[in-house]
Formats: sequence, structure tokens, C-alpha cells
Amino acid sequence: MATGYPLGGSSDAKSEMRREYPSERPVDDDVFFDIDLRRVGAAIRRNLLGIIAILVVALGAGVLVTLLMRPQFVATSQVLIEQSADTIIEGADTQSVVPMQETERFLQTQVDVIESRSLAERVVESENLADREDFYAAQGQELPQLDSLEGSGYSGPEGLARLRRDMAIQMVLDSLNVTLPIDSRLVSIHFQSGDPVIAAEMSNSIARNFIESNLARKFDSSAYAREFLAQQLEDSRNKLEQSEKDLNAFSRAAGLIRVTGQGQNADQETTLSVTNQTLEQINTAAAQATAERITAENIWQSIANQPIESVPQVLQNSAYSQLVRERAVAEAKLAEERARHLDAHPNVQALQAQVDEINTQIQQVGRAIKNSVRLAYEATRNRENEIQDQVGQIRDTALDEQDRGVQYNILKRVAETDRALYNTLLTRFNELNATAGSTSNNISMVDVAQVPRDPSSPNLIINMIIALMGGMLVAAGFVFLREQFDDVLRTPDDVERKIGIPLLGLIPMIQGANPSEDLEDPKSPVSEAYQSLVTNLRYSTGAGIPRTLAVTSAQAGEGKTTSAGKLALEFAELGRKTLLIDSDLRRPTLHRKLTNPKQEGFTAVLAGEKGIDEVLVASDHPNLTYMTALPMPPDPAALLGSTKFDELIANLLERFESVVFDAPPMLGLSDAPTIAAHTDAVLIVIDAESGNRGAVKTALGRLGMVKANVIGAVLTKFNPRNVSGEYSYYGNDYYAYETTDEDR
Repeated sequence: MATGYPLGGSSDAKSEMRREYPSERPVDDDVFFDIDLRRVGAAIRRNLLGIIAILVVALGAGVLVTLLMRPQFVATSQVLIEQSADTIIEGADTQSVVPMQETERFLQTQVDVIESRSLAERVVESENLADREDFYAAQGQELPQLDSLEGSGYSGPEGLARLRRDMAIQMVLDSLNVTLPIDSRLVSIHFQSGDPVIAAEMSNSIARNFIESNLARKFDSSAYAREFLAQQLEDSRNKLEQSEKDLNAFSRAAGLIRVTGQGQNADQETTLSVTNQTLEQINTAAAQATAERITAENIWQSIANQPIESVPQVLQNSAYSQLVRERAVAEAKLAEERARHLDAHPNVQALQAQVDEINTQIQQVGRAIKNSVRLAYEATRNRENEIQDQVGQIRDTALDEQDRGVQYNILKRVAETDRALYNTLLTRFNELNATAGSTSNNISMVDVAQVPRDPSSPNLIINMIIALMGGMLVAAGFVFLREQFDDVLRTPDDVERKIGIPLLGLIPMIQGANPSEDLEDPKSPVSEAYQSLVTNLRYSTGAGIPRTLAVTSAQAGEGKTTSAGKLALEFAELGRKTLLIDSDLRRPTLHRKLTNPKQEGFTAVLAGEKGIDEVLVASDHPNLTYMTALPMPPDPAALLGSTKFDELIANLLERFESVVFDAPPMLGLSDAPTIAAHTDAVLIVIDAESGNRGAVKTALGRLGMVKANVIGAVLTKFNPRNVSGEYSYYGNDYYAYETTDEDR
């Protein structure tokens, strides 16, 4: 509990007793982030009725919603997704293989594919859901008609078809739920519908279409590559055709003949040149003619200067040999005749003539044979010369043809390059066509969805739990907002933090039917609290207990009258002559407790109708005197603003050590500020049950305008059960320490 702040200064000057306090202390930045369970509990107790009402409404709403909800059925099918598929065609390398570290991402991708709009479109088309009235009814929708298209953005039969298709796709997506357990390749496909048969049918259809679309994607995965290769193949074919035409045209112009290879070289092509072949043949003939000429020349030179009888060719001639034999026979006969006859004998002369004739014939034959050798030599020489002339001519033609062959080779290489590119593209294109979709499906059905027997929703227990949790959230928000907008000053911390003045007293709530007994009992918690307040007042100023003290409050009914009376009593019990003045000229109360309820007092003195001694009323307690507020004036503000107020206070201080003013509440009146301006100190009373920060701050502002010395506040009607923190123990411990009967 706060003990107040000493002001210091002289006790003779009221201005030295005053101390300015800030209008509001800085708020801790972390105040909204602190969680004090005792404060939460206190807030719950203060708003318990509202919390109970909110929870009851929430539970009732949960029951009502459960009764109004349409039963929903969930059918589940399961598919197995393998990471890779077996290859059907050996060597096909177009099927991608997913790395092991990408397994989770791969499986999640497949789940996203199942939940994709494209698969929903495939399901709608395969099951003709756009025109199935039973499907719309099962999903709680009506099948759109032409007369319902107005304002929908669709028009005509085509617009109706698009609308139905879009609605069917959206209903499939809204009712679909796909789950993938951790460390599993089994994907569960759930479909919710109001019709159990439709739910099972749709779950199986989604699984089936997913498997089929996976196969279609595998086949179409190389579609772009095949289209690209087909285009490239067409371009390559056109280029090859043109290059072949160019090569053929040049070959025709150059006189070249293209010959396909044979055997192992069947895929190769050679060029047949007439000029080259002629040159080869003529070169062979020229070489042969030269050889023949050399041979003939050697033979001729060997026999040119030889006699006929020495020429081998002559000797080898049969006619020549015959003539030689005939000559031998004739010479033999001639020798015989000469042996018998003389040379002049006719027989001898005949035989001699015969021999001469044969010799002549021999010479003629020999010369003829020798001349034939010479003629043969000359013929071979002439033939060699002719062939050499032809070789020169054909060589010149071949050289010209070689020059044309350079361009031919260029065109040939272009054609060969185009042919090689075409063959490569054709091979790859055929491979892609062969391997497209050549892998088995890596997705297979494991469990077919069965028609569910029991609905999955509504579930009363779950709905009640949700309703309860929702109600608790709403109740928490209600309590939080109410506490945030609640300006009631319930604890000492609230007083010091929210309005920035010290708390001098904490007065507990008076229990029981007769509060006066607790106030009169010096050992009661209330009396103990006021005694603590008096102790704090003794140290609230440098001069001790203020001699003139005004007790007021921001609103009526906050306990200021009780506090003023109890403080006056406590001052008197300290041995100080104390005067309690009822200065509430509009709603006075003190006169009701006196023997003479019409006893005049404060108003009569201010009006000059009575003297001070005439209005003082002694109490039952020593050192305590009362002064009522009677009679009630028609204009209290004007009366309190008279110059006699200061004279009255001065005269009272000559008679009493302490003067306590039971001032009226601040409200919108000027009575309390006027009284506070003439007193040494002001004590403001705040009700812990209804004290509003705004009202208190307004009251302090008005007191500050008249430079009143507000020394602190008193928090009355404090209930420990409504607060948290250290003050929550007051009800259990703080006031439980009392004197027992044995101690008295």
C-alpha cells in the first residue's frame, strides 16, 4: 500500500504544503504482453455471467447447426505412386528417373496434380457431370437452366453449357480432399457428397482418371521433341533433295556418271568419268604400242645389216626352208650331171638354171621376209605416234574435267552432309516414336472406394467441441474488450498508473447488514484501513496531518461522507480537537444523525445568521465536534464563493486542530472546487466498484484549475475477489490478523 509522499516546507503557509502531481503516469510498454493469471481470473469472475451466456448461446448454436446440417458421406480410394516405372522397350532413355532426395517433392507434386483443375475437367468430361442432375443434387446445387442465366455473365445454350461445366468443375474441386501420409506412397483420395453412391463413384473416377492421365502424360512427354524433329526432318529432306538435284545437274553438264558401290561399299557412291576411262585405256594402248615399237625396232636393227641367210626370221620361214631343200636337191643332181657331163651339157645347164632359179627365189623370199620385219617396225612406230597424239588430246580433256571435278566434290560433300543429317534425324525420330509411352504406369489402384454406410458429418460431439471453442474465443474477446474499455479504478495500481496520484488508503468492502458496527469497531478491517489512512496522512505533508482537509469524490455514492466522518473520528482519537463540517449544501446528510435534525450550521455561519459557537454540536466522542450544512441555501455556489469563507476557516483553526470538510462530489458543480481552494489539502475518494478514470481525471483537472492541493486518493469498497496480484490476498490474510477473545 502506498504511504504517500512528504511535501516538505513550513506548516504556516498553505502554498508550501502543496505539491504538483503528473496527471498520468507513463504506461509500461509491456503491460499488454504481461499475463497475470490472477488478473485473468479476476476478470473472469467480474464477467462470469456474460461468459456463461456466450457459452450457452454457442452450444445452442452448435446443436441447432448440427440438426440443420445435411448429412455428408465421404468415400475414399487409394492409389500407389511409385517413384519410377519399368521400361518396356530396352534401351529407351526418354523416361526420366526421380532422384531419391526428391521423393517427397515428387509425391507432393502428384498430390497437386490430383487436386488440379485439369484433372477435375477430365473427370467432369468422362462422367458427363455437367448435365447430371443427380450430381448437382448430391452436392446441394441446382442444375442451371436457361431462365437462370440472367446476371450470371453467360448467355445462350453455349453459355449454359459453359456455366454447367464450370460449376461441375468447381464442385469437384470443393468436395475433393487428398491426403498423403508421412513415409508412405499411398495417396488417399476422399470425396464428400450428400449421396454415398455419388461419393464412391467420384472417388473412383478421380483415381481412374489420374492413372489414365499419368499414362497420357508419359506418351505426350516427347510430343514436343517429336514435333520439333519432324519439322527438322522435313527441312533436312528438302535440303537433301535440292543438293542431290544440284549434284546430278552438274554431273550431267560435266559428263560424269555416278555409280553406286557394290558389296560392302553399297552405301557409298563413286563417279564414272568417260574421259578418265578413255585416258586410262589410251595410256595402256600407248604403253603397249611403245613396247611393241621398241621390240620391232630392236628386231629390225638386229637384222638390218645381216645377210639374208643369217636372218633368223628368214631361216624360220617354211617357204625359205623348202626352197633351200629344193636347191640342195637340184645342186645334188647338178653335181651328178657334172660328174657325167660337161657344163655345156644340156642336162647340166638345165640343172644349173634350175639351181639359179631356186637361188633367185630364195633371195626374193629372204628379202621379202626382211622387208616385212622393217615394215612391221615402221607400222608399230607409226601406231605409237598416233596413240601418243591421242594421249595428249585426251590428257588435256581430262585436266579440264578435273577442274570441273572440284566443284563436283563440293556439291558431293554438301549432298553427303545433308544425307548424314537426314539419316541422323530420321533415326532419332524413329527412336522417339518407338519409345513414346514405352514405360509401364507407375501409378496403380490399391483400394477401390466403397459406398459409405454412415455419414461423416454432422458429428454432434465435434460440432459441440467447435461450438464450445468458438464460444470460448468469443467470450475471451468479450472479456478482453470489456476490460480494455473498462475505466473502473479497482486496484491501487490502477489509481497510481491511470490517474497519476498516490494512493493513501485502501478501504475494503464492508460486509454485513450493519456497516456502522464495523466502522465503530476499532479492530474491524475497515477501522484498521482508516487508521492506516490516517498514518499515511501524517506523512503526506511536511506539517503532518493537514489542519484543513476537504474530502470529495468525482461522483456521488463513492463513500466520501463515510470516509470524512471516519477520518474526523480517527483524528479525534489521536487527541486532536477535530471539527467535521458537512459542506455539501445541496444534499446534506450529517444533520440526520443528530438529535436535532434541524440543527443549523455551515450555511447559517456563511450567511452571517449564526455565530460559530451557536452551530457547533458536540459528538459522543471526545475531541470531535460536528457542524451541519443547514439550512439549504438557494444558491450554494454564490454562498461558498463569499469572502466570509476564509474568515470562517481562520476562526475555526483558532478553536480546532483539525477541520474536515465533507465536500460535495465534483460532478459538474463548482461547490467542491471552491471548498478545495480554501483548504490545506484535498483527499479524493474513489469507489473501487464504479470509480471511472475519466470522471476522476476530470475532477482532478478542475481541482488543478483552482490550484487545490490534492494529496492523494482513497480507494473505497475494495473487494479482493475482483482483483488480481498481491491485492487478491487481502481478503484472506491482510485483515485476518485480529485480536482473539483470549487476548482481550
